[in-house]
Amino acid sequence: MPGPLTAPTWLDHYRDRTVVVTGAGGFLGGRLVARLAATPCHLVRVSRSTLAPLDPRHPATTVDVIGDVRDAAIWARVVGGADVVVHFAAQTSAAVADENPALDFDANVTPMSHLLRACRRLRCSPTILFAGTVTQAGVQARLPVDEDATDVPVTAYDQHKLMAERELERAVSAGVVPGVTLRLPNIYGPGSADTSRDRDVLNRMIQAALRGETLKVFGSGDYLRDYLFVDDAVDAFLVAGAHAGQISGRHFVIGSGSGVTIRDAFELIAVRVEARTGRRVPVVRAEPGRPLTGIEQRSFVANPARFIAATGWQRAWTLCDGIDRTIESFTCE
Repeated sequence: MPGPLTAPTWLDHYRDRTVVVTGAGGFLGGRLVARLAATPCHLVRVSRSTLAPLDPRHPATTVDVIGDVRDAAIWARVVGGADVVVHFAAQTSAAVADENPALDFDANVTPMSHLLRACRRLRCSPTILFAGTVTQAGVQARLPVDEDATDVPVTAYDQHKLMAERELERAVSAGVVPGVTLRLPNIYGPGSADTSRDRDVLNRMIQAALRGETLKVFGSGDYLRDYLFVDDAVDAFLVAGAHAGQISGRHFVIGSGSGVTIRDAFELIAVRVEARTGRRVPVVRAEPGRPLTGIEQRSFVANPARFIAATGWQRAWTLCDGIDRTIESFTCE
């Protein structure tokens, strides 16, 4: 079996290949497109809204497909000539999913069904890289969590992402396509503008601190989180695609491998914003106004050892450096 590839080698894997990216205007999708733009490849950006053009000095060529991945016709347009499909498009709020499970199913399960059906009908087999979510061990997870942990979805969002993941695994087992799922922790970094109360918490706290607002920790603040910088997450997907021949059909738990309490993360944001602006904002404990949900009370730390062993991927960003880079991006907008 070939050994892990070095970074220049796995980027070369995409040279002259066609890569379809759904959610190309989103947080992860936009960063992945930017990462691949410096490689001479063909990018198909799928988005529900018009996207800004890439810098023409980049060697990558680009075609934009504007539409909704819940529409089967979109998949028929993009998969035929694809070598790789990176499927990021999703409804990502657990709160929204619980409020409207049917809508969440349509956003997070239906597109995978359409994608795989299009591959069968067109007799094509692109490598599919799917952004999953952590579903293991519920609130009482034994930490750190690896691939052996029992799947116990806590929210409708978790349930539906797991359903899509298993549909992909069945297709891989049937020889329809190669595919890999990366289950992601809390992602932060430049580029995110999500305003949902249960998404992109670090980014929202960084923006609040830059505005001089008090950072409020709801509950004890002692719950552990695994925060992964967005560029490290993007590189994990690109590395997975380059190693698909060895890891197809599997899912991996991705993360920094380091747990940080919510309060400590907010305190670090306050310190780093002060270093940038000279102004320190307070971090205070506050009552949430409603009972915290099970997902909000869950501690999670990833053990990405198997993915590292299989691919050679390593995170490049510490939490402190990632927060500094995110602060810089928001202050330069």
